[in-house]
Amino acid sequence: MAKAPKIVYQCTECGGTSPKWVGKCPHCGEWNTLTENLAAPESKNARFQSWAAETTQVQELSKVTAQEVPREATGMGELDRVLGGGLVDGAVILLGGDPGIGKSTLLLQTIALMAKKRNVLYVSGEESAQQVALRSQRLGLNADGVHLLAEIRLEAIQAALKQHKPSVVVIDSIQTMYSDQITSAPGSVSQVRECAAQLTRMAKQMGIAMIFVGHVTKDGAIAGPRVLEHMVDTVLYFEGDQHSNYRMIRAIKNRFGAANELGVFAMTETGLKGVSNPSAIFLASYRDDVAGSCVLVTQEGSRPLLVEIQALVDDAHGFTPKRLTVGLEQNRLAMLLAVLNRHAGIACFDQDVFLNAVGGVKISEPAADLAVILAMLSSFRNKPLPEKMVAFGEIGLSGEIRPVPRGQERLKEAEKLGFKRAIVPKANLPKNAPKDFPNLQIYGVDNLQDAVSLCRDLADE
Repeated sequence: MAKAPKIVYQCTECGGTSPKWVGKCPHCGEWNTLTENLAAPESKNARFQSWAAETTQVQELSKVTAQEVPREATGMGELDRVLGGGLVDGAVILLGGDPGIGKSTLLLQTIALMAKKRNVLYVSGEESAQQVALRSQRLGLNADGVHLLAEIRLEAIQAALKQHKPSVVVIDSIQTMYSDQITSAPGSVSQVRECAAQLTRMAKQMGIAMIFVGHVTKDGAIAGPRVLEHMVDTVLYFEGDQHSNYRMIRAIKNRFGAANELGVFAMTETGLKGVSNPSAIFLASYRDDVAGSCVLVTQEGSRPLLVEIQALVDDAHGFTPKRLTVGLEQNRLAMLLAVLNRHAGIACFDQDVFLNAVGGVKISEPAADLAVILAMLSSFRNKPLPEKMVAFGEIGLSGEIRPVPRGQERLKEAEKLGFKRAIVPKANLPKNAPKDFPNLQIYGVDNLQDAVSLCRDLADE
């Protein structure tokens, strides 16, 4: 009688296993992350003997020669900005995003542009060759030199890499790949981890710039084991509202460049086009004669962006006032309301408060505090803020307004887009403000009370 396959329960976060299902993972402590899988049989041939056989000498760090890593431009300017200048040979990149957001479109455009100079390979695990060809025709791409492989078996992909020796490879997607050495289904933790490890190993050994496409869960995290993000060199997230034409790509991790960079694309009939001035997009519908609106100068990596912050403060019609934010941190809103009550004497305990960062951009830096406070005050009093005004600054629990990094760059961006006034922390005041910013009046404030009084005086002018 055939022996029944052994069942194990594997954590989707850390990859740890348990012989039986439990609510809390015994390895990482996460709840409800154990999934049922077939236990992988023990392999008699060690697949990683080549690593163990290689002799590596211990070196002194001060004697190691550091060399500048050469980069190859992809032809997509906004993608190059996020990557730090372009692709690096041997680098492995993980691109995650919601279904239908445009990940495959972006990479197909990129691979078609790079095929003019490099040997490229597009591995499609979700679509047939005919479907990829139809997308290429729809986008009007020149597909000459683009090699295509519709395959999900790891061993077949490895054979194709050894045969064609490409310099740039796209794996679409890593969750569809499977290895014959593992009995679990494609997309399981063990399959994703093993396939990613094997492909990463080949990329490093052969000097291939490899891009993995990753699915995301309902919480917005990349599906599969968390170790997947640790294996790769760069982690990118493709964001945006499917009802909008604009997409944003953000670097969360980058071993070859700065993290937290942001690239902006516009979805057109011929694919994704880079947006060189995203501030103009975010302020396309901005009106300075409406109460509850304030323009924030935020910093995304090396790029300053102007984003409109909208607030609506209205009488609560239930027992518990509502607090809702879109694109901003909800816990930060609760803290700012408490500071507003304590240090400015404005109570909103009986008011519903709604906040929105226009354009679908997500703002996490505390420099948005001052703009959020001013937008809420404008809505609460039903009085517009002074026209052509921007604001930025972090607010502490004692009501002080703290400086933020790169204040000069933020002010230059505001002046370039035609704004006339700026309320900033006093520590961010430029030393030569009239000379460096001739068309911008800059006001420095120390605390929340000063900011509130200044806005009232400017509005009364």
